[in-house]
Amino acid sequence: MKVTLINSINTASPSKTEIEKFDQVSSLLKELDRMVGLIEVKEMVFEIYALAQIHKKRVQEKLKTNNVSWHMVFKGNPGTGKTTVARIIGKLFKEIGILTKGHLIEVERADLVGEYIGHTALKTREQLKKALGGVLFIDEAYSLARGGDKDFGREAIDVVVKGAEDYRDNLVIILAGYYDEMNYLLEQNPGLKSRFPIEITFPDYTDEELFFIAEKFLEDWEYLFSSEAAFYLKYKLKHLDQSKKSSGNARLIRNIIEKAIRRQAVRLLGKSKVTKEDLLVLEKEDLEKAILALNL
Repeated sequence: MKVTLINSINTASPSKTEIEKFDQVSSLLKELDRMVGLIEVKEMVFEIYALAQIHKKRVQEKLKTNNVSWHMVFKGNPGTGKTTVARIIGKLFKEIGILTKGHLIEVERADLVGEYIGHTALKTREQLKKALGGVLFIDEAYSLARGGDKDFGREAIDVVVKGAEDYRDNLVIILAGYYDEMNYLLEQNPGLKSRFPIEITFPDYTDEELFFIAEKFLEDWEYLFSSEAAFYLKYKLKHLDQSKKSSGNARLIRNIIEKAIRRQAVRLLGKSKVTKEDLLVLEKEDLEKAILALNL
């Protein structure tokens, strides 16, 4: 999917700051577009970006605007790009003036839930304050509701909901986790749905997309597959148990490539002469040993 940048520059006499912001937004949208797959996710993020831009213009023209909430729910398996997209959203919102900083604070249950009465509220408020001006990304958010009514996780949810309302003008909170578990969380806490109106589903990557991700890692790290290694990885991805792919997605691919690079290093260390091509190429045997070591 190719995204088209909404031109927010005063084209008559753009200032240096306007040009810099325009360039930064353009760069962020290109970064989003370069992510493998995730077509619907990209479209949804661009809708959010476009709405934020138009909302800002309506305010400038003193037109009526809906009381927009930018808080979101991300649903999907690990390794599907949720954290990366959250980071891009934070930076985008900073550039267009929705957020003042645009940084990402990533937390999980242990960062929010305390060990005694009153401790949870303090810990959760501390994380909210750290995230002010940016994005608070709560991973595995459903775990806050798992312990029953007496569990301190419920208190953390209450504080997060209040923070979502109190700081809505300079904070985006994203609740993230597995699809079914996040649906359960929303069903058990009706107040969350109204305060977190934007829901984005991150699908698992296809076999082809996983291979493209592998090639992208190699390109970034200046490695190449031999033709035999490329064929072997495609074959293994096609026949790998779906539950293993779903539980890892891009993280699984990263683990395979990193392990294969280490196996390549061991192999090359035993050679009397190592060429530049040797340093660049991952062979089939490197992948075989990596996948075997990872119990795949």
